[in-house]
Amino acid sequence: MIDVAYAAAGAAGPTTQGGILSMLPLVLIFIVFYFLLIRPQQKKAKEQQIFLGALEKGQQVVTSGGIHGKITGLTDKVVTLEVADGVRLKISRAYIMGPTVAAATEAGAACSIGGG
Repeated sequence: MIDVAYAAAGAAGPTTQGGILSMLPLVLIFIVFYFLLIRPQQKKAKEQQIFLGALEKGQQVVTSGGIHGKITGLTDKVVTLEVADGVRLKISRAYIMGPTVAAATEAGAACSIGGG
């Protein structure tokens, strides 16, 4: 019975170094996920918040549902879009995805499609 206790104590001794080495792959996987997934997503979310804060009347935008329109009214939470003559929609500010392609091209944004 004493032999079993010594064997268990001997087996438990070197696991501290082995434990650190066994954690290394998990740490490396977390670092890779951070730089490939988490960090770019946080950067994009920050850029979206800056864009939403800079919305102005007259700006051409597109919603997450694909509706293109011109901003005619703004509040803290709601944007009023004119999608056709006399047709206005109220949309939550969070659902504005970005400027329309035409508005971005007019503003001088670079486009790699079509030889522009």
